[in-house]
Amino acid sequence: MTEAERARPREESGLLHRLTSRLTKSQAELDAGELQADADRLGGTPIADLVDRQNASVCGSVRSVTLRPRVNVPALVAELYDGSQRLNLVWLGRREIKGIETGTYLTVRGRVTFQRGVPTMFNPAYDIKPTRGH
Repeated sequence: MTEAERARPREESGLLHRLTSRLTKSQAELDAGELQADADRLGGTPIADLVDRQNASVCGSVRSVTLRPRVNVPALVAELYDGSQRLNLVWLGRREIKGIETGTYLTVRGRVTFQRGVPTMFNPAYDIKPTRGH
């Protein structure tokens, strides 16, 4: 039996495994995998791997945007998701930022802090990506 013939069953079983895996995963799991692949391709750090008080660059999709009205300083809060975990982005003194809305794909850079166990960036620099993966 040649080496190519020995490798073929593994390739076919790998293909079968990928196909059945794709058919049995939920849409949310498939989307999460695509987001993780996009973030990796763009050089972002996975949110699940962020370290407290370290600078990081993260890529992901905005899942929600809310305004926290405060008496002294309003805060715009966006939840970014990269397929591994969520990251809160907080812009102090802002009521809105044009282009940042649910579904927008962003690359953000800033210092990470953990607020009640959730990774958070305050006033991060950001780039709005026209489409995922670009």
